[in-house]
Amino acid sequence: MQYRLLSPCHFGLEAVLKREIADIGLNIDRVEDGRVYYSGDETAIARANMFLRTTERVLLLVGEFEARTYDELFENTKALNWSDLMPEDANFYVTKAASIKSRLFSPSDIQRIVGKAIVESMKGKYRTEYFSKSGFEYPVRVTINKDRVTVSIDTSGESLHKRGYRRLTAKAPITETLAAAIIMLTPWKADRILVDPFCGSGTFPIEAALIGAGIAPGRNRSFAGQNHVYVPAKTWKDALDEAVSLEKRDVEMQIRGYDIDPEIVKAARQNAKLAGVDGYIHFQQQDMRELSSQKQYGFVITNPPYGERLEEKAALPHLYKAMGEAFGKLKNWSYFFITSYEDAEKYFGRKADKNRKIYNGMIRTYLYEYYGPKPPKKESPANIIPE
Repeated sequence: MQYRLLSPCHFGLEAVLKREIADIGLNIDRVEDGRVYYSGDETAIARANMFLRTTERVLLLVGEFEARTYDELFENTKALNWSDLMPEDANFYVTKAASIKSRLFSPSDIQRIVGKAIVESMKGKYRTEYFSKSGFEYPVRVTINKDRVTVSIDTSGESLHKRGYRRLTAKAPITETLAAAIIMLTPWKADRILVDPFCGSGTFPIEAALIGAGIAPGRNRSFAGQNHVYVPAKTWKDALDEAVSLEKRDVEMQIRGYDIDPEIVKAARQNAKLAGVDGYIHFQQQDMRELSSQKQYGFVITNPPYGERLEEKAALPHLYKAMGEAFGKLKNWSYFFITSYEDAEKYFGRKADKNRKIYNGMIRTYLYEYYGPKPPKKESPANIIPE
């Protein structure tokens, strides 16, 4: 059976998620702001949860329709095929409702009406007035955008950015999904050195190591859909077996994470160990101003302080000026940093080759991209003429 799926992402990163979905062999249906629609059979649900690095969820689309009144919302929701997707004892509930530029704008009322409509729909199929909800959880999500309603079942459960490794975090961590998306926007490959001079709890280095070693982001976690009737248990096992078969544990990488705070460096090391990538990363306490390397053609990918508080913002001109000086000492390197600080380019001292707007939650940020030259191609042994 074919299912319609959708996955949300950070605004501005739809192209990255679209490429990821296509790369694992799934059919793209359409792309909207902050979400990608695609389709596939039950294996698509398991593989999307296992392999997608840049989305928060894999949602099974139950239906889409127009609704300008609560009566329309109720009747259209009731008409959907809930009993084909949920057993009689399913613990179904509307976990979240969101409304944007729509006549129906109260999340609590939307949740209540949709929940009531699902009950009425299930009553008709199962010929009962009471549902015990003693079975597995089926979280339902509702989004209304310009009166267009999207109703879906969450097959992921806990957000997919929670890979299971980040137990300890810095004060302002970047999410795993956003870090992975930024890395995937760059030309970085596992054979190139990567440095994060503001590594915090280690998210950029850890995500880079997972990408470089081909370790699936869902490798060490569970999903709500593992208990859902529309995906057999063997399908989830097959997805995990596929993930294990694709790992490249013998790969050699040079990934460095530095931070001025010794305690957060310890936390980063622990997080990397939990992720199973501690062997690929060197973490060290170091001030960003001390950044140096003998390597050429490397990458800096980092999330420097934004200065959300006034006393922190006052220090940002000096910080970004120091960043420009430190990064400039790295010959032929490329730099990528994400920040909401609007004067970043001014004090960094160099105009970015590309400036990409990305929403990090509700914060409007910019990814500044500086591209160094490509390294010379290595000659293959077949082309080397012996003396």
